[in-house]
Amino acid sequence: MANSFDLGEFIREQRRTAQISVRQLAKLAGVSNPYLSQIERGLRRPSAEILQQIAKGLRISAEALYVQAGILDERIAGGVVVDAVIADTTITERQKQVMLEVYDSFRKENQRREVDEALAARMAARARPSNDAFAEAVDDIEADVDEPVVLPPAETGSLRTTMTRHNPRRLP
Repeated sequence: MANSFDLGEFIREQRRTAQISVRQLAKLAGVSNPYLSQIERGLRRPSAEILQQIAKGLRISAEALYVQAGILDERIAGGVVVDAVIADTTITERQKQVMLEVYDSFRKENQRREVDEALAARMAARARPSNDAFAEAVDDIEADVDEPVVLPPAETGSLRTTMTRHNPRRLP
């Protein structure tokens, strides 16, 4: 979160870049000259509405000032929804901020869920060996022993029945 001194320096730098005097900006923003001077020196913390007026006078986005003032978190990606909320003149700056925070929390939750699901799928794939891996392990054991590997059946009776049906020779 930026402090008010950083905000004041930012406004001063923007004003100097635009080659506007304190008096000119105060007139453009509709605030008093002493009040604007106090904001620039970090002695006053302006409201969102005053920041919006200063932004108009500087011809910069109000969002840039909101970020500097710590009212709004810096956005990484705008997007259509965020731009539409910011551009809406029928709602207050506080309402815009709340809407953007809710929207951002939904997006972050969905991203977390996608990451969790991908991680769970990856862990499940590692937990169960594939049939190919099992066959390779059996082949490796057979190569070491020089004899076929006979795995014990889970139920001896079912193996004898299966072998009897398919093998003409009966087991004792």
